[in-house]
Amino acid sequence: MTEAMPFIMFFTLFGLLLLGFPVAFTLGGVSLLFGLFTFGFDFFNFLPLRIWGIMGNYVLIAVPLFVYMGVMLEKSGLAEDLLETMALLFGRIRGGLAVSVVVVGALLGASTGIVGATVVTMGMLSLPTMLKRGYSPELATGTISASGTLGQIIPPSIVLVLLGSILNVSVGDMFVGAIIPGLLLVGLYLIWIMVTAFLHPESAPAMPAAELEAFKGKVMLQRVLKAFVLPFFLVIAVLGSIFAGIASPTEAAAVGAFGATILTMAYGKFKLQTLQDVMRETTLLTCMVFIILVGATAFGLVFRGMGGDRQLTQLITGANLHPSLFLALVMVVIFVAGFFIDFIEITFIIVPVVGPLFSALGIDLLWIGVLIAMNLQTSFLTPPFGFSLFYLKGVAPPEIRTGQIYRGIIPFVVIQLIGLAVLLLFPETVTWLPRVIGR
Repeated sequence: MTEAMPFIMFFTLFGLLLLGFPVAFTLGGVSLLFGLFTFGFDFFNFLPLRIWGIMGNYVLIAVPLFVYMGVMLEKSGLAEDLLETMALLFGRIRGGLAVSVVVVGALLGASTGIVGATVVTMGMLSLPTMLKRGYSPELATGTISASGTLGQIIPPSIVLVLLGSILNVSVGDMFVGAIIPGLLLVGLYLIWIMVTAFLHPESAPAMPAAELEAFKGKVMLQRVLKAFVLPFFLVIAVLGSIFAGIASPTEAAAVGAFGATILTMAYGKFKLQTLQDVMRETTLLTCMVFIILVGATAFGLVFRGMGGDRQLTQLITGANLHPSLFLALVMVVIFVAGFFIDFIEITFIIVPVVGPLFSALGIDLLWIGVLIAMNLQTSFLTPPFGFSLFYLKGVAPPEIRTGQIYRGIIPFVVIQLIGLAVLLLFPETVTWLPRVIGR
């Protein structure tokens, strides 16, 4: 019975989560009950020390700073300018509007990294225009939903910060390692859109020439400079300082938060009410992440204290599972879990359990971290609980049905799985760039 306790605790947790209980309090509550039952009241002597040790991690300060940066940029009107400018730049080609959405999704991913804000903004601004231009609802909604999730893999990403902290991998290395996978995913999205527009031109028409006529010469140059130059400098300031070794991720996040505030001022959108709204939303999102982290820390402490990690290692070695087979099994479990629970929950529940096992098997944890980040990205798109789908449905015109949104994301989920397969087959896509720049 004692040996089965870690697994009983694990499945109890998943059962309660599937029943809809709050994540943070379920994690903490289950951990307290099993910890008290297993270790007695002594459990309450060392639990606070463990939580304090995790909360004192300097790297985690980057989380509220990156959240602040993203929320502030959302208020600046950056997304609106980018979408309008990119739509006009690519409007001459079939599928140009969808291409612009993907490119803007990538740029916003490198600027904000907040999926909800990106999907809602692009849904409100682009979806009515795409439908008006004759785009099929499935292609339009699928493109917007998938593009909004690019901030999960394109640095600076909060997911990469959390995974780096849990796996004890440099966040800077995680950022560098995720660049090629992020660009790969963007490229695959663009290829799919262009192929679809070529095979089914009626589903992705070009913009009328009359609307594009005014967008040329000096007007085009001014719009492009306004939409790209300032955000580009912000991204360079944040990522460039990390990659060059000038600043730690936490210091670069502070630069990004300050730069986002200056950028909002430059766009003329900064007001005291804006600052209050940004601070309030940043506090709410940060508290959500950290209270889940506290519960996950308690869960990990009890699970390891009962010997759960040791038993899992023995189970895997006793089954003679090849490391590649074990990795594939973990990827499947994370993908399936993404249908039902949030990416933060998966990060704090599954990753701390499997991380030490990967380390014991001699697998590169940097590669594992980026693999998991790309896998977690699919959780935003997979029904029934894909948050990107909920965000888009909330702002979509009434004629857009839920079934159309679900059908629209299927090709993009397949593309993400193809991208994941490429990373699995060619680990160099993750490890090459950090090695080249000497991180």
